[in-house]
Amino acid sequence: MRALVRKFGNSSGVIIPKPILVQLGVEVGDGLDLSLDGNRIVLAPLKQNPRAEWAKAAKRIAEAGNDALGWPEFGNANDVELKW
Repeated sequence: MRALVRKFGNSSGVIIPKPILVQLGVEVGDGLDLSLDGNRIVLAPLKQNPRAEWAKAAKRIAEAGNDALGWPEFGNANDVELKW
């Protein structure tokens, strides 16, 4: 698929065709990570809230029995004092 660089005010841009947006799973207004890989421009969708799935992942880990303390000599009795 080909695209043209176009002028947008004082900047330049490329229109991303809808099929590409669908494959990326992004919509108008979503954030993208823009980087260079050699002479290629790489676009990747930004995770809106990277912590959104942490609670579900922690639950799966606990259900699998893989939630033992990594450092058993350091208990978690004082965890209630932690502020996030």
